[in-house]
Amino acid sequence: MKTLKLVSLFILSLASPLAAKEGAVQCGNLIYAGTKTSRCFSDEFLSTVQQHTSIATERRFKPVKLSSDELFKFPFVILTGEDDFVLTNKERVNLKKYLENGGFMLASPGCSNKAWASSFQREIKRVFGNDSLQEIAKDHALFNTIFTIKQLKLSKGGEGKLHGLSHNGKLVVVFASDGLNDTSNTEGCCC
Repeated sequence: MKTLKLVSLFILSLASPLAAKEGAVQCGNLIYAGTKTSRCFSDEFLSTVQQHTSIATERRFKPVKLSSDELFKFPFVILTGEDDFVLTNKERVNLKKYLENGGFMLASPGCSNKAWASSFQREIKRVFGNDSLQEIAKDHALFNTIFTIKQLKLSKGGEGKLHGLSHNGKLVVVFASDGLNDTSNTEGCCC
């Protein structure tokens, strides 16, 4: 989905290099709630980022446990999956520390899975409070940084919305309950 690529370009332009490998931004694919992780989230947007910006990226996601100290080596992580989940206390502590210290997370359910989206919203509230996720207005820089994004078209019709979490004036989480996956680059996947 072109929208994922455009949104991801902006997001990567915000990511601070916590510990980029030889100047390249490495994107972590979170393992959470024990063993849950993405089954089919496309990493193709990383190539697009490199083509349209001066940001050097590793071309593939690297699996990283939300509960591990390795998390803090990544300036940018993806949290996605299907079905209900509950984070462990260690994962909640790490997530809060990560986001409050320069990390950025893109969160989106696989195949627009409603149970996953509800679980994510519940877990973010547990970590950051009831009013933590707010709709991102269309005039936010997110929609005009590298490309102009006028609308978020959903593959099954309608318009999507993005919600964000900010810390000290910086956007640290972008969440789409409708799913942001680039399904044209996920052969044999769920969607």
